Amino acid sequence: MTKTSPPTLQDFYENPAVPVASGTPRTLRQARILAAALSRHPHPHRRSPATVLDIGCGDGTAAATAAPLLRGHHVIGVDWSQDALRRASSHLTHVVRGELTNNGLPFATGAADAILFSEVIEHLVDPDSALDELRRVLTPGGHLMLSTPNLAAWYNRALLLTGTQPVFSEVSLRAVHGRPGREVVGHLRLYTARALREFLTASGFDVIRITGAPFHGVPRPLRPLDRLICSAAPTAGSILLAHARRRDGD
Repeated sequence: MTKTSPPTLQDFYENPAVPVASGTPRTLRQARILAAALSRHPHPHRRSPATVLDIGCGDGTAAATAAPLLRGHHVIGVDWSQDALRRASSHLTHVVRGELTNNGLPFATGAADAILFSEVIEHLVDPDSALDELRRVLTPGGHLMLSTPNLAAWYNRALLLTGTQPVFSEVSLRAVHGRPGREVVGHLRLYTARALREFLTASGFDVIRITGAPFHGVPRPLRPLDRLICSAAPTAGSILLAHARRRDGD
Protein backbone atom coordinates (compact mmCIF):
# COMPACT_ATOMS: atom_id res chain seq x y z
CA MET A 1 0.00 0.00 0.00
CA THR A 2 1.50 3.30 -1.09
CA LYS A 3 1.34 6.10 1.44
CA THR A 4 0.61 9.47 -0.13
CA SER A 5 2.24 12.63 1.18
CA PRO A 6 0.00 15.28 2.74
CA PRO A 7 -0.69 18.23 0.41
CA THR A 8 1.71 21.15 0.71
CA LEU A 9 0.83 24.85 0.70
CA GLN A 10 1.98 25.02 -2.93
CA ASP A 11 -0.33 22.12 -3.79
CA PHE A 12 -3.18 24.11 -2.25
CA TYR A 13 -2.53 27.18 -4.42
CA GLU A 14 -1.96 25.13 -7.57
CA ASN A 15 -5.45 23.65 -7.14
CA PRO A 16 -7.68 25.21 -9.86
CA ALA A 17 -10.62 25.14 -7.43
CA VAL A 18 -8.95 27.66 -5.11
CA PRO A 19 -10.21 31.21 -5.88
CA VAL A 20 -7.52 33.43 -7.46
CA ALA A 21 -9.46 36.61 -8.26
CA SER A 22 -10.37 39.61 -6.10
CA GLY A 23 -13.49 41.75 -6.31
CA THR A 24 -13.97 44.05 -9.31
CA PRO A 25 -15.15 47.16 -7.38
CA ARG A 26 -12.06 47.29 -5.14
CA THR A 27 -9.80 46.54 -8.10
CA LEU A 28 -11.25 49.58 -9.89
CA ARG A 29 -10.89 51.72 -6.76
CA GLN A 30 -7.24 50.75 -6.42
CA ALA A 31 -6.59 51.41 -10.09
CA ARG A 32 -8.19 54.87 -9.90
CA ILE A 33 -6.05 55.80 -6.90
CA LEU A 34 -2.91 54.55 -8.62
CA ALA A 35 -3.72 56.22 -11.95
CA ALA A 36 -4.25 59.54 -10.17
CA ALA A 37 -0.98 59.13 -8.26
CA LEU A 38 0.99 58.33 -11.42
CA SER A 39 -0.48 61.33 -13.25
CA ARG A 40 0.67 63.82 -10.64
CA HIS A 41 3.97 65.70 -10.77
CA PRO A 42 6.63 63.18 -11.81
CA HIS A 43 8.92 61.75 -9.16
CA PRO A 44 12.62 62.06 -10.03
CA HIS A 45 12.97 58.26 -10.13
CA ARG A 46 9.80 57.59 -12.13
CA ARG A 47 9.80 56.52 -15.76
CA SER A 48 7.18 57.16 -18.42
CA PRO A 49 5.40 54.95 -19.13
CA ALA A 50 5.40 53.51 -15.64
CA THR A 51 6.09 49.82 -14.97
CA VAL A 52 3.27 48.41 -12.83
CA LEU A 53 3.60 44.93 -11.34
CA ASP A 54 0.46 43.05 -10.30
CA ILE A 55 2.08 40.69 -7.80
CA GLY A 56 -0.15 37.77 -6.94
CA CYS A 57 -2.08 38.42 -10.14
CA GLY A 58 -4.08 35.20 -9.88
CA ASP A 59 -6.09 34.56 -13.03
CA GLY A 60 -5.32 38.04 -14.37
CA THR A 61 -8.87 39.37 -14.23
CA ALA A 62 -8.00 42.09 -11.70
CA ALA A 63 -5.10 43.41 -13.80
CA ALA A 64 -7.27 43.25 -16.92
CA THR A 65 -9.96 45.23 -15.09
CA ALA A 66 -7.41 47.83 -13.99
CA ALA A 67 -5.65 48.08 -17.36
CA PRO A 68 -8.02 50.60 -19.00
CA LEU A 69 -7.47 52.98 -16.08
CA LEU A 70 -3.70 52.46 -16.37
CA ARG A 71 -3.63 52.91 -20.13
CA GLY A 72 -0.21 53.97 -21.35
CA HIS A 73 1.59 52.16 -18.54
CA HIS A 74 3.27 48.76 -18.71
CA VAL A 75 1.33 46.20 -16.57
CA ILE A 76 3.01 42.86 -15.79
CA GLY A 77 1.29 39.99 -13.98
CA VAL A 78 3.36 38.03 -11.46
CA ASP A 79 2.34 34.90 -9.56
CA TRP A 80 3.78 31.85 -7.81
CA SER A 81 1.15 29.47 -9.18
CA GLN A 82 1.75 28.07 -12.65
CA ASP A 83 -1.95 27.29 -12.95
CA ALA A 84 -2.85 30.91 -12.20
CA LEU A 85 -0.31 32.16 -14.74
CA ARG A 86 -1.76 29.90 -17.43
CA ARG A 87 -5.14 31.50 -16.84
CA ALA A 88 -3.69 35.01 -16.52
CA SER A 89 -1.97 34.74 -19.91
CA SER A 90 -5.38 34.94 -21.59
CA HIS A 91 -5.95 38.38 -20.00
CA LEU A 92 -2.46 39.89 -19.89
CA THR A 93 0.26 40.35 -22.49
CA HIS A 94 3.08 39.88 -19.99
CA VAL A 95 3.05 37.32 -17.15
CA VAL A 96 6.03 35.93 -15.24
CA ARG A 97 6.56 33.55 -12.35
CA GLY A 98 8.08 34.97 -9.19
CA GLU A 99 8.30 34.32 -5.46
CA LEU A 100 8.18 36.76 -2.57
CA THR A 101 11.54 35.76 -1.15
CA ASN A 102 14.95 37.42 -1.20
CA ASN A 103 15.54 38.23 -4.90
CA GLY A 104 12.71 35.86 -5.76
CA LEU A 105 11.05 38.34 -8.13
CA PRO A 106 12.65 38.36 -11.60
CA PHE A 107 13.16 42.13 -11.66
CA ALA A 108 16.15 44.36 -11.02
CA THR A 109 16.30 46.52 -7.92
CA GLY A 110 14.19 49.64 -8.43
CA ALA A 111 12.67 48.32 -11.68
CA ALA A 112 9.01 49.00 -10.79
CA ASP A 113 7.21 52.32 -10.44
CA ALA A 114 4.16 50.78 -8.78
CA ILE A 115 2.94 47.49 -7.37
CA LEU A 116 -0.60 46.17 -7.09
CA PHE A 117 -0.71 43.72 -4.18
CA SER A 118 -4.32 42.67 -3.86
CA GLU A 119 -5.54 39.97 -1.48
CA VAL A 120 -2.08 38.42 -1.17
CA ILE A 121 -0.51 39.36 2.16
CA GLU A 122 -3.08 37.37 4.14
CA HIS A 123 -1.86 34.18 2.39
CA LEU A 124 1.83 34.55 3.25
CA VAL A 125 3.90 32.54 5.70
CA ASP A 126 6.59 35.25 5.79
CA PRO A 127 5.10 38.70 5.07
CA ASP A 128 8.26 40.44 6.38
CA SER A 129 10.43 38.97 3.63
CA ALA A 130 7.67 39.65 1.11
CA LEU A 131 7.58 43.37 1.89
CA ASP A 132 11.39 43.46 1.81
CA GLU A 133 11.24 42.07 -1.72
CA LEU A 134 8.50 44.50 -2.79
CA ARG A 135 10.57 47.38 -1.46
CA ARG A 136 13.61 46.09 -3.35
CA VAL A 137 11.93 46.08 -6.76
CA LEU A 138 10.17 49.43 -6.24
CA THR A 139 11.95 52.61 -7.18
CA PRO A 140 12.31 55.10 -4.28
CA GLY A 141 8.99 56.90 -4.02
CA GLY A 142 7.26 54.08 -5.94
CA HIS A 143 3.64 53.30 -5.11
CA LEU A 144 2.32 50.21 -3.30
CA MET A 145 -1.42 49.54 -3.58
CA LEU A 146 -2.30 46.80 -1.07
CA SER A 147 -5.64 45.32 -0.16
CA THR A 148 -6.43 42.70 2.47
CA PRO A 149 -9.43 41.52 4.51
CA ASN A 150 -10.01 43.41 7.75
CA LEU A 151 -9.87 41.36 10.94
CA ALA A 152 -11.75 44.20 12.68
CA ALA A 153 -14.58 44.33 10.11
CA TRP A 154 -17.85 45.37 11.72
CA TYR A 155 -19.40 41.90 11.53
CA ASN A 156 -16.23 40.23 12.87
CA ARG A 157 -16.48 42.38 16.00
CA ALA A 158 -20.03 41.12 16.51
CA LEU A 159 -19.10 37.51 15.73
CA LEU A 160 -16.29 37.49 18.30
CA LEU A 161 -18.72 38.63 20.98
CA THR A 162 -20.72 35.45 20.31
CA GLY A 163 -17.62 33.25 20.31
CA THR A 164 -17.73 32.71 16.53
CA GLN A 165 -14.57 32.50 14.42
CA PRO A 166 -14.21 35.74 12.39
CA VAL A 167 -14.98 35.81 8.67
CA PHE A 168 -11.78 35.59 6.56
CA SER A 169 -9.93 33.65 9.29
CA GLU A 170 -9.24 29.94 8.86
CA VAL A 171 -8.01 27.17 11.09
CA SER A 172 -7.62 24.53 8.34
CA LEU A 173 -6.82 24.27 4.63
CA ARG A 174 -9.21 21.31 4.31
CA ALA A 175 -12.52 22.66 5.58
CA VAL A 176 -14.25 25.63 7.21
CA HIS A 177 -14.59 25.33 10.97
CA GLY A 178 -16.37 27.63 13.38
CA ARG A 179 -17.01 30.58 11.05
CA PRO A 180 -19.62 31.60 8.46
CA GLY A 181 -19.03 30.61 4.85
CA ARG A 182 -18.18 27.41 3.00
CA GLU A 183 -15.11 28.32 0.95
CA VAL A 184 -11.56 27.60 2.09
CA VAL A 185 -9.23 30.25 0.62
CA GLY A 186 -6.00 29.78 2.56
CA HIS A 187 -5.77 32.86 4.78
CA LEU A 188 -2.83 32.57 7.16
CA ARG A 189 -2.69 36.11 8.59
CA LEU A 190 -5.18 38.90 9.16
CA TYR A 191 -4.67 42.60 9.86
CA THR A 192 -6.48 45.49 11.46
CA ALA A 193 -5.98 48.98 10.00
CA ARG A 194 -3.66 49.92 12.85
CA ALA A 195 -1.56 46.76 12.51
CA LEU A 196 -1.31 47.17 8.74
CA ARG A 197 -0.21 50.80 9.01
CA GLU A 198 2.45 49.97 11.62
CA PHE A 199 3.69 46.98 9.62
CA LEU A 200 4.04 48.94 6.38
CA THR A 201 5.81 51.78 8.18
CA ALA A 202 8.25 49.41 9.86
CA SER A 203 8.92 47.79 6.47
CA GLY A 204 10.18 51.00 4.86
CA PHE A 205 6.98 52.49 3.43
CA ASP A 206 5.24 55.80 4.05
CA VAL A 207 1.51 55.15 4.34
CA ILE A 208 -0.49 57.73 2.38
CA ARG A 209 -3.94 56.48 3.25
CA ILE A 210 -5.89 53.42 4.41
CA THR A 211 -9.52 53.25 3.35
CA GLY A 212 -12.27 50.65 3.51
CA ALA A 213 -13.99 48.68 0.75
CA PRO A 214 -17.07 46.41 0.73
CA PHE A 215 -16.93 42.63 0.56
CA HIS A 216 -18.96 40.83 -2.11
CA GLY A 217 -19.65 37.93 0.27
CA VAL A 218 -21.75 40.02 2.66
CA PRO A 219 -25.40 38.87 2.46
CA ARG A 220 -27.32 41.05 0.01
CA PRO A 221 -29.66 42.69 2.59
CA LEU A 222 -26.59 43.88 4.55
CA ARG A 223 -24.60 45.26 1.60
CA PRO A 224 -25.91 48.85 1.92
CA LEU A 225 -24.81 48.82 5.58
CA ASP A 226 -21.43 47.41 4.57
CA ARG A 227 -20.92 50.20 2.01
CA LEU A 228 -21.98 52.84 4.53
CA ILE A 229 -19.58 51.57 7.20
CA CYS A 230 -16.70 51.30 4.71
CA SER A 231 -17.21 54.96 3.85
CA ALA A 232 -17.96 56.35 7.32
CA ALA A 233 -15.68 54.16 9.44
CA PRO A 234 -12.92 52.64 7.25
CA THR A 235 -11.24 50.89 10.18
CA ALA A 236 -14.42 48.77 10.51
CA GLY A 237 -14.81 48.17 6.77
CA SER A 238 -14.74 44.72 5.21
CA ILE A 239 -11.56 45.21 3.17
CA LEU A 240 -8.59 47.47 3.89
CA LEU A 241 -7.13 49.39 0.94
CA ALA A 242 -3.69 50.84 1.66
CA HIS A 243 -1.80 53.30 -0.53
CA ALA A 244 1.86 53.58 0.49
CA ARG A 245 5.11 54.70 -1.09
CA ARG A 246 8.59 53.29 -0.77
CA ARG A 247 10.47 55.59 1.56
CA ASP A 248 13.29 57.51 -0.10
CA GLY A 249 16.74 56.62 1.13
CA ASP A 250 15.77 53.11 2.34
